[in-house]
Amino acid sequence: MDPICHIFLLLLAFHKINASVSSCVTGCSCFQDSFGRSLLCMSALLRQIPASIPQDMRKIRIENSHLTELPRGSFENVSALEYLWLNFNNITVMHIKSLEYLPALKELRLQGNKLSSVPWTVFQDTPALKILDLKHNRLDVLPEHALRYLPNLTYLDLSSNQLTVISRDVFYNWPVYQRSQRVEGQIEAISNAVLALHDNPWICDCRLRGFVQFIKSVGPPIILMNSYLTCSSPKFRAGKFFHEVELNSCMKPLTSALDTNLTVPVGLNVTLTCFVQASPSPAVWWTYALKLLRAFNVSTEPISEETVRSELLIPAARPADAGNYTCTAANFLGNTSVSISLRVGAPWASTTSPDWAPIAPAELGAHVEVRIAKQTVYGITLEWFAAAAAAAEPGETWYTLLVGRYDAVQKDAIYIGPGVNTYSVTDLLPATKYEVCVAVRNQAPRKGQCVVFVTGSDVSQLEQREKLIHIIVIVCAMVLAVPAGMYACTAEARPGCLARCPGACPRRRRQGQAQGAGSKESTLDSLPAGSEDGLCRPEGGRGGRRPPAREEPGKTRPPHRNSADLY
Repeated sequence: MDPICHIFLLLLAFHKINASVSSCVTGCSCFQDSFGRSLLCMSALLRQIPASIPQDMRKIRIENSHLTELPRGSFENVSALEYLWLNFNNITVMHIKSLEYLPALKELRLQGNKLSSVPWTVFQDTPALKILDLKHNRLDVLPEHALRYLPNLTYLDLSSNQLTVISRDVFYNWPVYQRSQRVEGQIEAISNAVLALHDNPWICDCRLRGFVQFIKSVGPPIILMNSYLTCSSPKFRAGKFFHEVELNSCMKPLTSALDTNLTVPVGLNVTLTCFVQASPSPAVWWTYALKLLRAFNVSTEPISEETVRSELLIPAARPADAGNYTCTAANFLGNTSVSISLRVGAPWASTTSPDWAPIAPAELGAHVEVRIAKQTVYGITLEWFAAAAAAAEPGETWYTLLVGRYDAVQKDAIYIGPGVNTYSVTDLLPATKYEVCVAVRNQAPRKGQCVVFVTGSDVSQLEQREKLIHIIVIVCAMVLAVPAGMYACTAEARPGCLARCPGACPRRRRQGQAQGAGSKESTLDSLPAGSEDGLCRPEGGRGGRRPPAREEPGKTRPPHRNSADLY
């Protein structure tokens, strides 16, 4: 029994030693380095945090894998973990308890993932955390209490994210900053904290005012890795450094209009204008009879740092366009609006013929000739030529294209830039009557500048017509390609003649040798059309052909003609 017991004990000891040495995650490697026992996983096949991580690990490095989330209790079996590197994965979600049971964690690196937000209260479970690396993610929001649970942080990297606006209270609530602002006399050793915030698309308006002031005044123990933070918008501040801009306080929109009651004649282009003073820049829109007007008739542009101008264009005003138009502006502080009343009265007096459309006196001479270049079932292609005053500056002339059903009161307006004299109108209804007008911009269309047409009703008829035209063209080409001489020979020669030709050929060959080279020049073009004579001769000699006459020495022979000469 004693030898058996010894062998059993040796096997048991070997098993324990081997288990402790080879215990590692499949597809990963375990080794000892300066950090302690470490786990390295660089496998692209890894899609979740391994469940069998050895408990004695001090450092875990999982990179270039397909991790997409950190679920609750991801590292509950490795409570001694101090360094966690999860760079360059596809992590998009962190559970609020994903770092639970990691009181000794000192370093967390999540660079190059796809995090758009972080549950900042997750760091309640990591009071010893000193390094937090979140660069090259998609963070766009930083709550005011984001740094409250990071009292011992010495390095925070938020660079290369999507941060646009943050409050200075984010850093005022940071225990590291609060310790640095204590009154004199309370001497305490404070470690420096490096802060990286560069390469974010900062919006430098009133909302960023407090943060810009914080960046300008910050100093040790908080050290900026790159103090030259730059503005990305608005356009007039893009590329400027924070220390170059002065931002004002935010202001609720204030709208106004130069004239709130307008009366215009029929056919005149009308532009309604409102001014908005606000900070930050507001969103502006126009409504008519509680309906939102389409954006391509509205233009909004800044005229100063805190003032924008919005214009609504109504082309060729008609009585149906009369009513109240409302300009509304809004930002995060609130909204306000102003109404403009429009009345469309009688047309301008005109000295032109009664058949011509009424226009303003200033528009006389600005005429555009319009024609249809192509028409399909669902649309047309227009071409126009500007004459008289409209053609004086062709490189700067804009046009207005009015499109709509013939019986429609209001038509859609399309603006065509300089140098363009053709436009295709598509997506129309079949078998419908439409009207299209072209006029110089800010002018009403005149006689000859409008085209009335009816779209097609049957696509198959058009397609059959096109196919018939193609077949006719192909047949004509084939007929013209056949030589006329060959066509006459093959059309009128009888089949019986061809059967007698082999017997006559030997005699013809002998006669040809005695006559010389002159007879060799004969071609099918020289044969008399519609006759068998000359093609072959019968055995009995009837119907024979006269022998060819000898050439006279002084007589010139006419030049040879081939089939191409017939054309």
